[in-house]
Amino acid sequence: MTEYIMRSEADTAEFGKKLADELKEGDVLGLIGDLGTGKTTLTKYIAEGLGITETITSPTFTIVNEYHSGRLPLFHFDAYRLEAAGDAFEVGMEEYFDRGGISIIEWADMVAEVLPEDAKLILMEDGEEEGERIYRCTF
Repeated sequence: MTEYIMRSEADTAEFGKKLADELKEGDVLGLIGDLGTGKTTLTKYIAEGLGITETITSPTFTIVNEYHSGRLPLFHFDAYRLEAAGDAFEVGMEEYFDRGGISIIEWADMVAEVLPEDAKLILMEDGEEEGERIYRCTF
């Protein structure tokens, strides 16, 4: 597992944009972390790196937001409100994985059963210093 330490939002921006450069069609990125650990912020910078011009917002109540203005479509999920992995089937989450874009899933641990084996996971935690974030990546 590779560990990255973010000491500022600028660090998160740099990390997100670099990650966007490496993502390819069909990639699934699962973000795991408590409230306030920067899941939506990281998604915003990945989207920026993909060239997406729409405003990125948390899909907490809509479950999924779609963005199509970048080099690849972005499907941004929030699994927090799903009661079980079976609910992910009901919203058609798996179908998005084959739609030729990037899928980013916040609270991915709640729907781990539906994630593809090759999903890239990032465990996001608060660091020891105020404002510091630690991202532990499985890729």
